Amino acid sequence: MDNAMFCYQCEQTAGGKGCTKMGICTKDPNVAKMQDVLIFLVKGLGYYATKLIEDGQDIPRELGEFCTECVFATLTNVNFAPERFVEYIKKTNYYKKDLMNKASTSDAPEGADYIAPETKEEILSIPNMKNLGVMDDEDLDMDIRSLRELLIYGIKGMGAYFHHAYVLGKYDAEIANFMFKALGSTLDRDLTVEDYFNLNMELGKTNFKCMELLDAANTGAFGDPEPTEMLITKKKGPFIVVSGHDLNDLGDLLEQTEGKGINIYTHGEMLPCNAYPGLKKYKHLIGNFGGAWQDQQKEFDNLPGAILMTSNCLMKPRKSYKDRLFTSSIVGWPDVTHIPTVDGHKDFTPVIEKALELEGFTADEPEKRIPMGFARNAVLSNADTIVNAVKEGKIRHFFLIGGCDGARPGRNYYTEFAEKTPKDTIILTLACGKYRFNKLDLGSIGPFPRILDVGQCNDAYSAIKIALALSEAFECDVNDLPLSYIITWYEQKAVAVLLTMLYLGLKDIYLGPTLPAFITPNILQVLVDKFNLQSISTPDHDLQTILG
Repeated sequence: MDNAMFCYQCEQTAGGKGCTKMGICTKDPNVAKMQDVLIFLVKGLGYYATKLIEDGQDIPRELGEFCTECVFATLTNVNFAPERFVEYIKKTNYYKKDLMNKASTSDAPEGADYIAPETKEEILSIPNMKNLGVMDDEDLDMDIRSLRELLIYGIKGMGAYFHHAYVLGKYDAEIANFMFKALGSTLDRDLTVEDYFNLNMELGKTNFKCMELLDAANTGAFGDPEPTEMLITKKKGPFIVVSGHDLNDLGDLLEQTEGKGINIYTHGEMLPCNAYPGLKKYKHLIGNFGGAWQDQQKEFDNLPGAILMTSNCLMKPRKSYKDRLFTSSIVGWPDVTHIPTVDGHKDFTPVIEKALELEGFTADEPEKRIPMGFARNAVLSNADTIVNAVKEGKIRHFFLIGGCDGARPGRNYYTEFAEKTPKDTIILTLACGKYRFNKLDLGSIGPFPRILDVGQCNDAYSAIKIALALSEAFECDVNDLPLSYIITWYEQKAVAVLLTMLYLGLKDIYLGPTLPAFITPNILQVLVDKFNLQSISTPDHDLQTILG
């Protein structure tokens, strides 16, 4: 492998095989190399941390948070800024040296004690660079590599959720300790396919706990989401569009903009924030702008307002709006203003000043609203009504249609599927996949709109809790419910959620628009045999198969 880079962690990877010259996400080879170095370093960090844990020592929260930030930074469409990765690498070296001095081991696997150079030039000149990335050993069994990379991508996805939880004050050492263990295990050349399969199932279990932690963090800070009629049209005046996933950043921004005459719109995965009482109490959080992340270049083009990216889903900014784009937290792009955290506080003054300078939209659009905010409490508070509607034949089937959206052709499948679902069925949706159909008026069944927006991708926890509660109400196994999962995936958070669903034993999941390039035919067959995991075909065929 003498390519400039190799990456196949997302659904849109080049040719469905791997990006080798430039990432489809626009990640360049230099950033790709630095991310490979960082991931290789944290594998060794995980190994030594695990040794200390096995010796009965506690790993400081500071280190757990830092390791989480490192893996999150390498997730697709998060951080493209080389200088940020130099700092991550330097700091990882520092932590690893400290752990190596404390851990008593003489049988560390090859690479565990690796210490990287600490300048950009030296990092990019590392000899045998390919030995640090996905193709570190071209002779490695393909199925082992497949399950190893599945584990690493699941760690990255879980890391995103863990980060959002701990910035809101919720931390769990067991989650961090598993992350250390899983990372360290990927250096062990003696692990078998069965070992890696079990580790992936353990990640699914741990990610369920992580999503539960994040749910507690979000609802603890801002209350339980409640059904809301959300504005999706523009209002006159200065504004800030907030994209990403981070509720904490939005809360701070709302507080800092109160009374300044600035409207705040959510974008992408921030849409569900409009349903949280602790956020919607701010009257200048007026609604949602635009659609899913992959439309941002078109939607932000010459936008007369400021844009704040709070986590992943950043695309290469066009010159027409680069001067009004700001990043926060993990996100980074060269020559884009970053809002740092200083003594636990972020000062959004530059974003506010830019919004006021640009003056915003010049006129109101005719008002249009859509229903959202149907997280588990909102749905399960009506559990008796739902159960009775099913028993009376008013609700024939439930479909969970959602996940990560993307630009690859074939995603119109999800729009067509939603449009073709019978009028006596309910659609639960979550993540940015909802934008394929969330503005459709599909009617209602009793008090429920037929499209119930459960929330962000991490709110798969909420959807799963709804499914488990319904299985209890009907006194049946969750796989015997009239419920089907139609999942669209793009990046590593979707991998973590899928592993959670598999750990919980959920079967008959339809996955698309394509299967992951890192899943080999043998591993796919195991997933098909064990969980009946299926690739989507056509809406008509899949609906016929499901409903008969």
